[in-house]
This record gives sequence, C-alpha cells and structure tokens, in this order.
Amino acid sequence: MKEYIKRYVDLDIILDRKSVFLIGPRMCGKSMYAKNEVRKPVLYWNLLSNTLYYRIVRNPALLEETLKAENLSEGLVVIDEIQRAPQLLYTVHQFIEDTNLVFLMTGSSVRKLKTGGVNLLGGRALEKKLHPLCYPEIKDRDNYTLEHVFHTGLLPEMYLYPTEADEALEAYEGLYLETEIQLENEVNDLPGFINFLEKAALSNGQQINFSAFASDVGVSRQAIKTWYKILLDTLMVKEIKPYGKTKKRKETSFSRFYFFDVGIARSLAHMTVPTETMTEYGTLFETYIAMELVAYIDYVEIHNTDLTYYRTSDGKREVDFIIGDEVAIEVKSAKSVTDKHLANLRELKEEGIFSKYIVVSREESPRMLDDGILILPWKDFLERLWNGDILTKH
Repeated sequence: MKEYIKRYVDLDIILDRKSVFLIGPRMCGKSMYAKNEVRKPVLYWNLLSNTLYYRIVRNPALLEETLKAENLSEGLVVIDEIQRAPQLLYTVHQFIEDTNLVFLMTGSSVRKLKTGGVNLLGGRALEKKLHPLCYPEIKDRDNYTLEHVFHTGLLPEMYLYPTEADEALEAYEGLYLETEIQLENEVNDLPGFINFLEKAALSNGQQINFSAFASDVGVSRQAIKTWYKILLDTLMVKEIKPYGKTKKRKETSFSRFYFFDVGIARSLAHMTVPTETMTEYGTLFETYIAMELVAYIDYVEIHNTDLTYYRTSDGKREVDFIIGDEVAIEVKSAKSVTDKHLANLRELKEEGIFSKYIVVSREESPRMLDDGILILPWKDFLERLWNGDILTKH
C-alpha cells in the first residue's frame, strides 16, 4: 500500500452540510485526498476512466439514472475530474436541490468548469483549492531538505518516491499535454505550444513582456497571451502581478509567472538539480517560497489579500513578494545576508507602506537589524508563516 501524507485541507466537516469543488493541478493528490480524508461515499466516479467517460458521452442522463436506481437521497457522492464532463453539473444541481446528497467534485481545469456550468451551482458548492505538499504536511519528515524539494518537487507521488521522481517528472509533461491540451483541443499549433512551455519554464519567476516573449518564441503576441491563459486555467502557473501603490517611484506593469511546483518547473526547463553556487538554485528557492505563500493564502483563506511583487519600471529595484499592504519579503539563498542583499528592501522601506520587512534566507538563526528588517532562516519563516505570525488574518 502506497504511503499517504495527511493534508492540511480539512473538508470533512464542510461536507456534512455543503458540496465542494476541490480544484488543483493534476497529480497534486485530489483523488487520494477523496479516498483517505473524507467519509466513504455512496457513489464514487472517476472520469479519468475512459470507459465511464464514454458511457456518459453516450448517455448524459447516466448520473441521474444511477442515483435514482440506487435510491440515493443522502450521503456523499464523489466525482473525480468533473471538468471532463461538466454537463453533469446540471444533474448535480438538481440533486443538491431535491435531496440531502452532498457532492465532492474535483477538477484540474478552471476554464472547463466555468464554461461548463460551475456558476450554475452558485453558492450551493464551495470552491476549495489543493496545492502540492506544503510545510505543515512535511516539516517533520527526515528527508525534508531544499535539495530534496528541488529534486522531486512537492507533488506527493514524486516527493514520496525520489528514486522514481526523475522519470515521473519527465512523464508529467506528456501527461499534461495529452490530458489537458490535446484531449481538450486547446491549441492548434501543438509543436509551437511545446516550445513555448519549455521557454515559459526557463522564464519561471521572471516578469513577462508578451511582445518580447513572442519574438523569442517565434509566434504572435496574441498566441503567447492565449497560451499563458491556458497555463493559468489549467493551474500550471500562478500569476503574480506588480504592486502599484508606491508614491515615490513608478512601478513596472508586467506580471511574473511561477509554475505551481518547483520540480515541474525544473523538469520542463530540462534543468538538472542545481548546486547552491548556481543561479538556478536561487530561482528554485524563490519558487519554493512562492509555492508556500500561495498555498498559505489559499488554505487560511485570507480574503482581500493579494500576493504581488515590487519592481520599478527601470528595473533597478525589485522586491520578490508583497503580501497585501502589510509585508514585504525578499528571498535570498545566501547563507549570510549582507548589505547588498538588503538594498532593494531598504529603498522600498522609504515608502513607509508596510509594517514588516523580511528577508528569507539560508542563515542559521534569526536576526533583527537596527532598521527593523527581519532576517529569517527559511524554515523559521515557514514555521512563523503557517503559525499565523507573519500575516494578520482579516
């Protein structure tokens, strides 16, 4: 029996009274979550099964007929990867209204669900997100190191079985292209999209000018814009928009895009696991911190709090992450943070906007500088973040 790591998300209490959409990238553990952390369903459908999927295509009323035949009027119904057959949502809506059934529906494509009628359910189903493994789930494991995270990423299947991770990560691209792109007829130029995907991974965490990127890839600006929208809709990347509330300096208008998992980003870029002296090490370190920040904001449900970044329009000053109007965070993979690492944060501090200024690093112990900048080892930062000590809950 395969090992399972208990997840931070707790839906069981919610599912006593409310249906839920559990949205997350492919292989982040949605199916295993449904099998391990919620009560036994009265009906379980996995739409990745082509046999079941084609039965639904031939007979759109199959779900209704099955529920009625089994005389199911209460309990939990699980439908995995419902974006493959969003027409089922009409039946789901009907049974939520007319019975005491609750539904747990998982999906990996926001676009397919939205266009397929997820809005039809209105407030009848909550939308929750599932991310790759995060700090509270793995902090006590012996193999929890940056090197391990950079090698395997944090998709459970890869993280738990590192000897198989390289092959699994390499296969992920093909799985994504087959199930999310080809199967759904998302793009007309598949070779062009594959080339774009690699270059997007190589540009992971960088600000993206669509026009310049299009010139580099050799396609139109509109194609790049459309393809990034596909990556967003299929949860492959997270857009981090620029912070725009400083008074003294003009900010950039370009967003940065981070891949949802550090291992996937590395694999798609055909990058070996970097040593700590390589530039790529710092990039992956920053990506990992981004993953944790995104997961924390989603899981703790801090409303009206955006994750942004700061960069001047001339590119001379940049701070990696801004949380709301409260915290400015610089990420440095250095083992010793010096004045040169602090220049951007100190200049932003002159604006007087934020209450906390933090450097996440690989130093051995926390330090508070005279000017109020807090330097934290990365594990200390994550412990404080998930304990609620970094960000005020609104």
